[in-house]
Amino acid sequence: SDDEIDFIGIDNYMPLSDWRDGEDHLDAGWGDISNVDYLRANIEGGEGYEWYYPSAQERDAQLRAPIEDGAYGEPWVFRYKDIRSWWSTAHHDRVGGTRAQFPTDWEPRSKPIWFTEYGCAAVDKGTNQPNKFLDPKSSESSLPYFSTGARDDYIQAQYLRAMLTYWSDPENNPTSELYDGPMIDMEHAYVWAWDARPFPWFPSNEDLWSDGANYARGHWITGRASYRALQDVVREICEDAGLAEIDVSDLRGVVRGYSVPDVTDARAALQPLMLRYGFDAVERDGTLFFLMRDGQPAEAVPKADLAEAEGDGAVLEATRASDVELMGRVRVRFFEAEGDYVVAAEEAVLAEDRTHAVSESEFPLVLTRSEGRQVAERWLAEARVARDAVRLRLPPSRLDVKAGDVVTIEGLAEATLYRVDRVELGLGQQVEAVRIEPTVYTPSEIEGDAPALSAFVPAVPVLPVFLDLPLISGDEVPHAPHLAVTSLPWPGTVAVYQSATDADYDLAEIVTAPAVVGVTETPLERGRVGLVDRGAPVRVRLTSGEVQSISDEALLSGGNLMAIGDGSSGMWELLQFRDAAPVEAGVFDLSHRLRGQAGSDGIAPAVWPAGSTVVLLDGTPQQLALALNQRRVTQYFRIGPARRAIDDPTYVERQEAFDGNGLRPYAPAHLRCEQSAGGLTFSWIRRTRIAGDGWDVPEVPLGEESERYVVRVFDGETLVREEEVTSPGWTYSAADQVADGASAAARLEVAQVSAIYGLGPAARLPLVA
Repeated sequence: SDDEIDFIGIDNYMPLSDWRDGEDHLDAGWGDISNVDYLRANIEGGEGYEWYYPSAQERDAQLRAPIEDGAYGEPWVFRYKDIRSWWSTAHHDRVGGTRAQFPTDWEPRSKPIWFTEYGCAAVDKGTNQPNKFLDPKSSESSLPYFSTGARDDYIQAQYLRAMLTYWSDPENNPTSELYDGPMIDMEHAYVWAWDARPFPWFPSNEDLWSDGANYARGHWITGRASYRALQDVVREICEDAGLAEIDVSDLRGVVRGYSVPDVTDARAALQPLMLRYGFDAVERDGTLFFLMRDGQPAEAVPKADLAEAEGDGAVLEATRASDVELMGRVRVRFFEAEGDYVVAAEEAVLAEDRTHAVSESEFPLVLTRSEGRQVAERWLAEARVARDAVRLRLPPSRLDVKAGDVVTIEGLAEATLYRVDRVELGLGQQVEAVRIEPTVYTPSEIEGDAPALSAFVPAVPVLPVFLDLPLISGDEVPHAPHLAVTSLPWPGTVAVYQSATDADYDLAEIVTAPAVVGVTETPLERGRVGLVDRGAPVRVRLTSGEVQSISDEALLSGGNLMAIGDGSSGMWELLQFRDAAPVEAGVFDLSHRLRGQAGSDGIAPAVWPAGSTVVLLDGTPQQLALALNQRRVTQYFRIGPARRAIDDPTYVERQEAFDGNGLRPYAPAHLRCEQSAGGLTFSWIRRTRIAGDGWDVPEVPLGEESERYVVRVFDGETLVREEEVTSPGWTYSAADQVADGASAAARLEVAQVSAIYGLGPAARLPLVA
């Protein structure tokens, strides 16, 4: 009653049922515990409102004691469900059992009531005790009264449906004239529990969250809120087909997901649902009824009701199908729930040695593993029981027996149930029925395997590194660049989109694995080509991946090939290393190196400074498709997680033009100068970028269209002479030296020429006086 209190909060876990297994308990007339009318009737009725159990023994025997207040006629005082009376009535304290003459300061109907919590566990008979839950780590862990402990998502959904529809009805939720609002403020009714952890990684990632195992039978509605009631799905299919006169009130169950991939008729769309959930469709008086196979009361057919046979036909004929026709193995395929929704399969097999027929079906339904196995077991057991069939004739007086009914037939085994599948009307009724066992439709409790679930990877920008490299194995496309991509964490797959303009991008590549990429933390000075570089180790810090030491044989066979560069697409030296010493996580010292591999010595600087980029060329960086006429033409790239759209902020943009360094000639080797009578004579040895490792030929093959070289003389940085020659030698005459005015600082540069690429790197040598 305090003015500072704005509402009355209730954690509402009041029971909405008193259900037991079987058909001989007091509430069995409602048909099923999930009957929403039954649950609604117990919101302001039933236990805690009309009656209570004085002890556990009375509860077991269903000996209900009425809630009464003989002294003052206010039974609502003892009814914990009677919110309406508490809210709308003056309150008199009872001290020592005596009712106070004057009421408290509470003013009836003065403040709204919030359900600060309400909910029900997804467990068998959860509505008997909605506050109960299973958690092995909790001392309060227990099952609701009379629960089998089986998972039941449907009872949780029906509990919420009953609560929401009941209290949202103005007839049940009166409005106060004092604050102009309803008694129960359903805008502030909070279901326990919606978990902030991402579904389905919670509950499926039990390595990260240890309470994931509690989800299946817990109060969580995370992941369940999108389920549809089977009734609603069947009704929608029928309405789309133009069927108006239907009755789906008997259907029970939740549909986690259902796909109808092709345009089809209603019968075909309903069939997977009928097989999965075990229901039939029967027409009665112009209405199509959908009936669960486990919930029909049995109708007795006495022997006296059997009609006389026509001709020599039998009044009652019982048959059993042969074992040859019996299915011995049932296999079902479905989409696995609560994971990556992969196609999973479960099967059930008869425990016999004989070979039987195999039945296999694919359901476009989302199921848990245990549900898939339950369907297979039920289907197999149902087929086994249904081998027994009967044919009988009934007179017109028994037109009440219709298709879909369950009957017992006098003269056959006592208490054996038969489901009527076919009725032919004539002078009488020709009835065909198959045997059923209600227990077949009670799902066995099966612990399913954990669903297949990929680790959650947040979408983050990736780091692309373009490498315009020389030929390495010779099998590469000479003009096409390589692309290395890394990211932490790795997003699974990376899409590379390419365009000649910043529009109309096409998918160029899908990168499936991260490359080993890092930066140097120490400088690396230029090393001699053809000799082992035994200098100080270069320290690298890797963004992702790792490196390891190899043997000398593996080194000489091309192992541990790495590119080091300044981060631009064309400036890369290829080196190899034998020894990789770990320093700390992701940091390695690389030593015993081979430098300037694949002719990259020609472009290597005097020193690679700390902060240079390194990429391990282990086959992960892949070449991009690039037409020859796109060399040196700017290309636009957008690179990011493949699961995201191309305009997602996680995509990075790059503009690159590639020289096609696989076409680049090598710098000549062994450049020498000799003094001659005519001047200075220079000679060198040609190298090749193609198939140059063979020792069984006198000369390496010519990798270009023709053998051509450009010879240049520089005086300092000034070009004083340039000539083209077609053989590996050139003479700089004394007269030309005088004419060029070459000083002591002059030098000679020689570069091989490619008709496609142009000049390759040059070999340099100071002029000899």
